[in-house]
Amino acid sequence: MNIKLIDIREPILKENQATAEQLAARFAEARVFVVNLMSSPGAGKTSLVVKTLEGLKHRMRIAVVEGDVVSTVDAERVASTGAQTVQINTHGACHIDAAMLGRAVQELDLEALDMLIVENVGNLVCPAEFVLGESMRAMILSVPEGHDKPLKYPLMFTETSALLINKLDLMPHTDFDLQACRDAVTSLNPDMRIFEISCRTGQGIDGWVDWLEQRAGGSQ
Repeated sequence: MNIKLIDIREPILKENQATAEQLAARFAEARVFVVNLMSSPGAGKTSLVVKTLEGLKHRMRIAVVEGDVVSTVDAERVASTGAQTVQINTHGACHIDAAMLGRAVQELDLEALDMLIVENVGNLVCPAEFVLGESMRAMILSVPEGHDKPLKYPLMFTETSALLINKLDLMPHTDFDLQACRDAVTSLNPDMRIFEISCRTGQGIDGWVDWLEQRAGGSQ
């Protein structure tokens, strides 16, 4: 049997990489710190974005790019904080790519910003493969998802700089093993900064906000 295999993944990622490098140069020139925030659906990305905006609104000028398959529900929630918000609807794609972000950035005045937060589409697989020219990648793992996710989705955990373990207020109602999760994460990524938080109660949010501000300031 003579079968010819055509691999489309490599050229797609190569094209994305080139566009991401162009975006990174634009962000660097404008001195904008870009955070690519990733997680599975329902982990608390939008809640964290809102908490982050509240914590930094008097210290930094921040805009948000919201990624969803359809709808503007999360974008409306973020925009209600007063932050400039741009919606990307991927219409089926499981991630934001650099070209999508490039079109969204055209709607923003980068010179008037210190930080851009990109809330990626909820998915623990595809977003990790597509760089966006970001300054930093962060991800959320919520307690109800289980402590085994680092072992199931290793690329996401190795490609990020910060992990926020969210919904700690639900710990008494689950069998989530915090130490097992930490051990799995650090075995994959020893340099990962881990924050234990609850967007509902506010636990740990100040530590995240202060660290993020320091990271952004250090990149200027």
